Amino acid sequence: MTDIVIDLNADLAEGFGRWVLTDDEAMLELVTSANVACGFHAGDPGIMRRVCDTAVERGVRIGAQVSYRDLAGFGRRAMDVPAEELAAEVAYQIGALQVFARAAGADVAYVKPHGALYNRVVVDPEQAAAVAAGTRLAGSGPAVLCLPGSAMHRAAAEEGLAVVGEAFADRAYTAAGTLVPRGTPGAVISDPDQVVRQAVALARDGHTTALTGEPVRIRARSLCLHGDTPGAVDLAFQVRKALQDAGVRLEAFV
Repeated sequence: MTDIVIDLNADLAEGFGRWVLTDDEAMLELVTSANVACGFHAGDPGIMRRVCDTAVERGVRIGAQVSYRDLAGFGRRAMDVPAEELAAEVAYQIGALQVFARAAGADVAYVKPHGALYNRVVVDPEQAAAVAAGTRLAGSGPAVLCLPGSAMHRAAAEEGLAVVGEAFADRAYTAAGTLVPRGTPGAVISDPDQVVRQAVALARDGHTTALTGEPVRIRARSLCLHGDTPGAVDLAFQVRKALQDAGVRLEAFV
């Protein structure tokens, strides 16, 4: 049996009311962990409950995808939120999802920041500490899924939380190992073959190539597949098959 193990996570429940963005049913057949939107950037109670129910039925771990309070901007607009307020809002989002996770027979296993908050806590120790404090306030159980070596990684560890490093199959990297900002040409990889190649390289070998050509080492236990990109389900299927063909075992990290 292979000793290379990787988790596949995807952003799900990213609809609101009659507006639907992600094919949650199909993606839950392919991933091992589900980052569930908790209502601040997307998601509503009905969607959150359905995704939790289906995730448990299919043996998929449930994670809270927490964000700034920004429905209109899908959580991708930079915001300045006081640390104490942010910690409370993170705990609030986790708590809301925990209700539906427990009703389905599970718990919120981990927390992952979304969008602008994700990018902010890579470099901002104060905001990262607030996310870690909010996670701790919500309970002692959830791990934190984040960019390896980031301020978020350090803050979560200092808070005594389990920390899991993740990499992205469909995002370009800087030479420093951070994500290229979305507004930069080439930041989101649209070529399916390139996405598959990067996924296998990250999972099997722990490396990829920066947008500017430098080699980048990334130690990750989880690999993110975005559920809101065109053709997301087919791409997730291709990535999953390529990983298995390369001898990588797919298994949730918690």
